[in-house]
Amino acid sequence: MRVALVFTVLDESPTIGDLLSSLDRQTRQPDEVVVVDGGSRDGTVATLQAWAARAPHRTVLVVPGAGISAGRNRAVAASTADVLAVTDAGCTLGDRWLEHLLAPLADPAVAVSMGFYAPDARTRFEVLVSCLNLPDAHEVNPEAFLPSARSVAYRREVFDAVGGYPEWLAIGEDMHFDLAMVRLGFRRVFAPDAVVHWRLRADVRSFVRQYYRYARGDGIAGMHPRRHAARFATYGALAATLLGPVRTRPLAAVPLAGLAWWMRPSIPRARRRLGREWPLALVAVPPLTAAMDAAKIAGYVAGRLQGRR
Repeated sequence: MRVALVFTVLDESPTIGDLLSSLDRQTRQPDEVVVVDGGSRDGTVATLQAWAARAPHRTVLVVPGAGISAGRNRAVAASTADVLAVTDAGCTLGDRWLEHLLAPLADPAVAVSMGFYAPDARTRFEVLVSCLNLPDAHEVNPEAFLPSARSVAYRREVFDAVGGYPEWLAIGEDMHFDLAMVRLGFRRVFAPDAVVHWRLRADVRSFVRQYYRYARGDGIAGMHPRRHAARFATYGALAATLLGPVRTRPLAAVPLAGLAWWMRPSIPRARRRLGREWPLALVAVPPLTAAMDAAKIAGYVAGRLQGRR
């Protein structure tokens, strides 16, 4: 099969070299590579153009102002292959990533190959953050899994049927695409060995901002309403019991138990990822989870208000 690899970039000078080097190391090279730059001003374009000049199947398009969705749609439109593989800036691909990602598509009945992504955590803080909601491959339910645009491949007919990525949505566009893909009934297969390594946010401020933006995208698009409703209900119940009459305070055990249940996978992940330092997670995970959830609540509210406008 012929495959086109597409991705978008904007001011990725610190990380673009790692992504391009990992592309060069692929055991299965793409037949086309189309990169859309949204108007970088930090040398990213020069790096991309020098890399693209080494092979005729590589194309760099500079489209100032193009967001992720618009850039990805432009990249797909500029490609000709029947299979589209998608990754993202800030990632490093495993050497056999594309080989593993394309394997399920050898079956003509499979329309989507869902790759995986693992945290590229380089500090203790980044490892702790990764434990919150970035699972290991064995934790994934393939039937419910929605692939990130960091690691996915699908037939062009999927892209055409969905109508491309929503250019009105600045973030969360890949989840919107996934939900449409699921509604249309395309057969999906999980490819756990098709791994990209994704660099995490390095401090609390950028971590909170990231999840605020994710939730705002959910709110604008009206995605995952039950998940967000459960979060509102849990923290609302906790606040009501703690701030209400003294006799209601023992009832706080109910939402606290719910939060503990939600956080329970973090500790086994910490044991695997932190080794002897895993007890740090017992102290760090609850406040980090609370900060993440507060960002999601605020972001979702802001997104719903913006979506209604």
